Amino acid sequence: MNDAQKLLDAIPKALYFDEKDRFFILDQTKLPTQSIFEEQKNVEQVYESIYFLKVRGAPAIGIAGAYGLIISLKNSTDLDLDSFLKLVYKNADYLNSSRPTAVNLSWALNRLSSLAKNFTKDGTAKELYEVLKQEAISIHESDIKTCKEIGIHGAELIKEGDGVLTLCNAGALATGGIGTALAPMYTAWSRGLRFKAYSSETRPLLQGARITCWELNKFGVDTTMIADSVSSYLMKLGRVDVIIVGADRVANNGDAANKIGTSSLAINAAHYGVPFYIACPYSTIDINSKSGDDIVVEERGPEELIYIKGQQIAPEDIKVFNPAFDVTSNSLIAGFITEKGIIRPPYNFSKS
Repeated sequence: MNDAQKLLDAIPKALYFDEKDRFFILDQTKLPTQSIFEEQKNVEQVYESIYFLKVRGAPAIGIAGAYGLIISLKNSTDLDLDSFLKLVYKNADYLNSSRPTAVNLSWALNRLSSLAKNFTKDGTAKELYEVLKQEAISIHESDIKTCKEIGIHGAELIKEGDGVLTLCNAGALATGGIGTALAPMYTAWSRGLRFKAYSSETRPLLQGARITCWELNKFGVDTTMIADSVSSYLMKLGRVDVIIVGADRVANNGDAANKIGTSSLAINAAHYGVPFYIACPYSTIDINSKSGDDIVVEERGPEELIYIKGQQIAPEDIKVFNPAFDVTSNSLIAGFITEKGIIRPPYNFSKS
C-alpha cells in the first residue's frame, strides 16, 4: 500500500457493520468535541438517528437505511417467509419516511425490497435475511469504490495553489467512503497537490463548521472556515477558483437539491465566473423527477433556528421557515462529478 492510500484510509468513517451483525454510527451531532460511535439496536433508533442527523449525507443515509433494515430483521428469522416479507416491507417503508429529499435512502431500501420480492418462495426467512444482509454490505462496498472514483475524476479540477470552496459536509462522514465533494480534495492532497480549502459554516446546523472543518483538519488540508455570508465577498477577492458541493437528489434535467444555501452560492459563482460543480454518486440522480419542481424539499422544525446548541437566540413564538434544502438550477452547474466521470451540460440523464 502506498503512502497516498494509507493517508486516504485514515479518513474518519461515518458508520460500520461488524461480523456480529451489529451496526454502529458516529453520532455527528456531537462533533467536533466528541467522537462517539453508537450501536443501533432497533429500527426506531435508526429512524431517529437519520431524522435527527446523527447520520447524514445522502449516500450515508442510504447505507444506514440498508443496515437499519437488516438489524430490524435479524431477530425475526424464525418467522415463516410470508410474515418475514411483510416485516421487510413494513420496516423499509418506515425507514424511508425518515427523510424525504435524499434519494439514496429510497434507492437503497427499494433495492432490498425488490430483492425480497423476487426471492424464491421455497426459501426461508433465515436464507432471505442472509441475502439481504449481503446486499446491504454490497451497497456499502460499492459506495466506497464510488467515492474513490469521484475523487479521481474530481481531482483533475483542482490545480496547485487553487482556492476550493465547499458548503455543508459531503465528505467521508456523509458517505461510506472518502466522500463526494471532499473526495477530489482528499485525492488531490494525497498526491501532493497543495491548495486552500474554504468551508462555509452552513447554518442552521453548522455541518460545514462542525464536520467539514473537523474532517479536513484531521487530514491536514489547509482549511479556512467562513460564515455563509462571506462566500460572495471571498469570490470577489479572487480567492475561489472552483466550488465543489454535494447533492441529495438530482433531477433528470440536472436541477439539484442540496443543503440550503447552495442555490445562492451557485448564483454568486455565476456572477463572479467561478465554476460550480456537484459531486455525487450516479444513484443520486432521480430520472423520475423531470425537474427540480418535482423534488420534495424537507422542512424542519423551528427549534433549529431559534436555538444553537441549546442557547436561545430568537423569540420562541417567532414564525420560522426552515427548509433543509434548496434546488439549484441546471444552468448554474458546470458539471456533475460522478463515478462515471464528469458529466457536463446539456443534462438529460435518462438518455445517458
